[in-house]
Amino acid sequence: MLTRQTSNAHEDFRALTRALDAELNARYGAMQAVYDRHNVIDPIETALVGYESSTPIACGCFKIIDAQTVEIKRMFVMPAYRRRGFSSRILAELESWACTLGYQRARLETGKSQPEAIALYRKCGYEVVENFPPYVGMDNSVCMQKSLRSNDG
Repeated sequence: MLTRQTSNAHEDFRALTRALDAELNARYGAMQAVYDRHNVIDPIETALVGYESSTPIACGCFKIIDAQTVEIKRMFVMPAYRRRGFSSRILAELESWACTLGYQRARLETGKSQPEAIALYRKCGYEVVENFPPYVGMDNSVCMQKSLRSNDG
C-alpha cells in the first residue's frame, strides 16, 4: 500500500469516509445519527489515503485537540482489503506524523459494537480512558489514548 498525505477535502478521502459512514449507519442504525455530528471535521491538512494499484482503499486523519494532543478520526479500510495490516499501517503513519509535528498524545473514540477496531487499537498500544468530550455520557462510546513519546514512528 502506498500512502499519500492530503487534506480531508481530497476526493479520495471523502469517498472513503462516505463508505465509512454507510457502514456505520448499517451497523448502528438510528443510534449513529447521534455520532454523525461528531464525525464532521473542519478542514484539516492531516489526512492519509492508502492506495493499492491507484485504488483508494484506506484512510484516517487526525485533528488537533491542544498543544500536546491529537484525535485520530475517520479510520477506515474498504472491506475487500481488510485483515492485511492496512489499518495498522495507516494508524502508525498518523501517529508518526503527529509525533513529527510535536504532539505527544493521541486519543480516539470508537463504538462498543466495533470489537475489531477496539482490538486493533489495543494491539497498537491504546488504553481505554474515561470518555472525553463530546462523548461523556455516551454509553456506546469507547475512548482510548496513547502516549506518542514512546512511539518509534
